[in-house]
Amino acid sequence: MTNWLLSIDSSAGTTVAVLEGGVQRAEINIPDNMSHAESIAAAIANALATAGIKANQVSSVAVGRGPAPFTGLRVGIASAMMFAEGAGAKLFGVVSLDAIAKSALEDSALLQSLSETTPLLITADARRSEVYWALYSGLTKAGAPIRIDGPGVIKPAALEVLMQERGLSPIITSLPVSATKLGQVFEAQLIDGTADADVTALYLRSPDAVPTPAKKVTG
Repeated sequence: MTNWLLSIDSSAGTTVAVLEGGVQRAEINIPDNMSHAESIAAAIANALATAGIKANQVSSVAVGRGPAPFTGLRVGIASAMMFAEGAGAKLFGVVSLDAIAKSALEDSALLQSLSETTPLLITADARRSEVYWALYSGLTKAGAPIRIDGPGVIKPAALEVLMQERGLSPIITSLPVSATKLGQVFEAQLIDGTADADVTALYLRSPDAVPTPAKKVTG
């Protein structure tokens, strides 16, 4: 029986992929980070059509948990939850920065350059003049990135100080999230026995938009 995986991430733009046994059969990327709600349904439909399968053939759904700003991230997670429920598929969560690390660590020269004092530092724009970050030491035998710290959110200058205080000289990488790589992280974690059904969003801070305090009533 073919194991079809639908992979979704909306931590930055919208990226959707369909994988068959870990191999990409389709990937749709929409870099606009403001139109998740308008584009994600069409992206899912296009990815399935390109792969030549129907929704009920998908056995697993992997979704990026961020970290990311509130609005875009919840669109991807909600879409993944609804799709999985409708298709009768199993749902899993993956840290989005792990997918970026997977892309970076496919560079064998970079991978061989890592050491205890030279980890891989993945960063992503967190807005508010901050970055999301996580540290990685390499890959498991199955190919899952080994995250040794993070994810966190911090000012770039403070992150630099933090690395200096720890005596680290990391290799810094910032790449787009690929739904294919996110799906491959999940496949590797499944082999490692570390795949996680937790799809809780990693906001790491309060939403940008907050309710206006109620007016006090006197008299």
